[in-house]
Amino acid sequence: MRLVELAREKPRFGYRRLHVLLRRSGEDVNHKRVHRVYREAGLSIRRKKRKHCVRTGQPLRVCSAANQEWALDFVHDAVESGRAIRVLSVVDAYTRECLALEVDTSFASRRVTRVLEGIVGERGAPQAIRCDNGPELTCRHFLAWCIDRKIELVHIEPGRPMQNGRVESFNGRMREECLNVSWFGNLFEARERIAVWRREYNEERPHSSLGYRTPEEFARGIGGEKGCGKGAAWKSKNNFSTPLGNPAKGAGFPLSHSPGGDGSSTSDAVSNSDVVS
Repeated sequence: MRLVELAREKPRFGYRRLHVLLRRSGEDVNHKRVHRVYREAGLSIRRKKRKHCVRTGQPLRVCSAANQEWALDFVHDAVESGRAIRVLSVVDAYTRECLALEVDTSFASRRVTRVLEGIVGERGAPQAIRCDNGPELTCRHFLAWCIDRKIELVHIEPGRPMQNGRVESFNGRMREECLNVSWFGNLFEARERIAVWRREYNEERPHSSLGYRTPEEFARGIGGEKGCGKGAAWKSKNNFSTPLGNPAKGAGFPLSHSPGGDGSSTSDAVSNSDVVS
């Protein structure tokens, strides 16, 4: 049969293309009949189903301190030449601080972890990282990096960006206020302008969910700069801690060593505090 011969010559052609070839060769046959014979002869193309990781949806958590959860995502744009660029955004879910806006033409997983290492060196490691299922964030290197630092990795369900709504909202503001109103001549100009907007976002832009304070003001008000990390709000950079979590208590440091201190000893002040052990 001519249909079988054509199918053997073109094994990846479906019945519609084979029907066109039959018509070209002078065969006046209906496409429905071709489809029926095509299936009965076992000529259907076997397509491999793409394997997907099964993700269980996790709603947004209510955070109560800085560094409890970081949110990661990528934003795409282009420079004047038409070359695509990507922006890696990292946002603290509680203080709404933009911790990083890394701009480049592409991102490997090791580049992502290098950016995160820089943030961890400044403010400590988060308890969890929430992100999508991009190849940079699901590869073995990124998973091993999170396990090594005891960071919980929360992947959202595919096609459900609302499960990472905080960084999606941030990306929308960046798109409206920076990317859509800027013309980037090249990659270096894009990096410079996006870095300027990040400083403006953290230090000058009022944030509605923070009572119209800037993220920097809000973080300073809750002790975010000193209280970052998984240990607690009073864990210091040298990991010195006490049963109450305040490194100044056991050492008898003057309160002037902490924000707003007046010079009196904390060993006297803690006894009058409302802290419950």
